[in-house]
Amino acid sequence: MTSTRRNFIKTSSVLAAGSVLPLEAFSGSMTKVAPSDKVRVALIGGNSMGWSDLASFLKNPEIECVALCDIDRNVLNRRTDDIVKLNRPKPKLYVDYRKMLENKDIDVVIIGTPDHWHCLMFTNSLETGKNVYVEKPIGNSIAEINIMQKAVKKHGKIVQVGQWQRSQPHFVDAINYLKTGMLGRIRVCKAWSYVDWKGAVPKVADSPVPEGVDYNLWLGPAPLRPFNKNRFHFTWRWYWEYAGGLMTDWGVHLIDYILYGMGKSIPTSVMAIGGKYAFPDDDMVTPDTMTAVYDFKDFTMVWEHTIGIGLGNWKRPHGMAYTGENGTLVLDRNGWEVVPEKEKIEAVPVQKNVGVGLDLHVRNFLDCLKNNTPQKLNAGIDIGRNVALVAQMGNIAYRTGEKVYWDDAKQSFKTSTANKLITPVYNNGYKLPKY
Repeated sequence: MTSTRRNFIKTSSVLAAGSVLPLEAFSGSMTKVAPSDKVRVALIGGNSMGWSDLASFLKNPEIECVALCDIDRNVLNRRTDDIVKLNRPKPKLYVDYRKMLENKDIDVVIIGTPDHWHCLMFTNSLETGKNVYVEKPIGNSIAEINIMQKAVKKHGKIVQVGQWQRSQPHFVDAINYLKTGMLGRIRVCKAWSYVDWKGAVPKVADSPVPEGVDYNLWLGPAPLRPFNKNRFHFTWRWYWEYAGGLMTDWGVHLIDYILYGMGKSIPTSVMAIGGKYAFPDDDMVTPDTMTAVYDFKDFTMVWEHTIGIGLGNWKRPHGMAYTGENGTLVLDRNGWEVVPEKEKIEAVPVQKNVGVGLDLHVRNFLDCLKNNTPQKLNAGIDIGRNVALVAQMGNIAYRTGEKVYWDDAKQSFKTSTANKLITPVYNNGYKLPKY
């Protein structure tokens, strides 16, 4: 191995990642922490990533889960059992998050709900003096993500966005290599997600609300409509009222690293094409196949996603590629490598993933909370807001069928059709927060 490569394949990353322990290792550790050092957390949304986030928090001995909130009592009961099995105290249970926020014992709120609820829960949490760990994307519209950014600046709380790859050691190492300039001038970047584990969402009839579910609270500011299981747990992400499809699911994770690596945040224009090519007659509304092209003036970024196909660029289901005049750096959750252009630089074989990025991300948040150092957050509000904006721009280009141009000074597009999709309409008596 040459000294050049040795500079970028870091043993320090291995050592940092090695400190992560399994959840069970901390099942009885809370008694070892002084009460004054405890961090009392509450979770809103106990399914999927919400539970994954809480489980990661619970690996840290200072954490005590004091409250769980979910509109589905079945989820509340299941997660309570999970916590008790870890020899942790039984948390207080809530269906309405607003009641939960009245609990003055809570230091941190974890938001793991569908995207359309993020903005309200986020701003309300800050207003009641809580720090926040919020799942990505931070909001479901451009207006919401701007409001959330302003709320953090007003209230001055510690906020981490769940873009945990920012804390993953091999991702950090890849960007350190990129920043050396060894790839030469980069003109094209790509990010992609090819999802073969998901198929069609067959259409089903509306049905009665399941027992134990407060469906009106689930809808919140979204349009009132009868209950349909396709628009409920997990599959809600394929409907514009609640989320932004794969673009704001995987896209936010992967596009974030293009912005990070290239040192950019806002493109000047976006165009997008795609549709329901794989499953044209199923119940999804968001596209199962989509390509978006972003112009950053000195390079382009291409986003691709498709459902039902498992191998994308460089034979990887997901990833990012930075193509420069001397070679291409390819990066995904499994590792990174450098492929030379006509032997202009030395190849770097795959440097494999080490450690658990989510656990390191949570630890970074807790350290910043303890030391009151928001500037050291690996994915603070500005990072979360910038990539959410870029993802929303791609979706808006797709939905309007236009090449959209962004005026960053005015925080708006240059066409009225695109501007109509900036601000969501809140329903059922809910109001968009004002900041």
